Amino acid sequence: MEFANVKGILLDIEGTTSSISFVYDVMFPFIRQHVASFLDSHWSDESLQSCLPLLAVDLEQGSVESWLGSDGPKSQRQKVVDGVIGLMDADVKATGLKQLQGLVWKSGFHSGEMVAHLFDDVAPAIQSWHQSGLDISIYSSGSISAQKLFFGHTVAGDLLDCFQGHYDTTTGPKKETESYQQIAESFGLPASQILFVSDVVDELKAASAAGLQTALSNRPGNEPVDPNHGFSVITSFDQIEIV
Repeated sequence: MEFANVKGILLDIEGTTSSISFVYDVMFPFIRQHVASFLDSHWSDESLQSCLPLLAVDLEQGSVESWLGSDGPKSQRQKVVDGVIGLMDADVKATGLKQLQGLVWKSGFHSGEMVAHLFDDVAPAIQSWHQSGLDISIYSSGSISAQKLFFGHTVAGDLLDCFQGHYDTTTGPKKETESYQQIAESFGLPASQILFVSDVVDELKAASAAGLQTALSNRPGNEPVDPNHGFSVITSFDQIEIV
């Protein structure tokens, strides 16, 4: 499938470079299993403490003080655990939650308990694009720190050197056109020279409205989409031909 005059490629993760099942069956359960012990071991860490004000906002609890109260650390940690699990149960994609999840995943990736899944065609394509001088970036609802952990610990090894940029929800929601306008400005390229690949039609609509070229990723395990979506469909990065 040909895409003309592309100088930059923007990639989603879930359902595009990696299976949705890896995220939901491995990464999210890892948080549920390990968040309590992580809090016990790292409660006083500055990186963890900096998450708490954001989590308080995510949970609509106001300040950290009003949320956690004056109870002892054990009680406070349990409130954080309950808050994290509650947000995950509600499938909330919030900044504080993502930041804390990134810290827990960091421990898992660094220990070797987790290795990021990639579809077989992904690493060779990304490496080839990088070698040809294309500007490759990631845009995911997962935090930038989590993205870097993911691509630094994949089944194909460390791919971080292949990426020039990482974007998350701090740039803006993935279904809003303005987010892609900001990303195009960050690329320093005309929007028409950027190809965005995602498995979510509403994200592609927003990117297309911002002037980006688009491709719908149809991978095993992805949610079915309306067949009348109107976007080019790929089942492998091998099908992307830059002309």
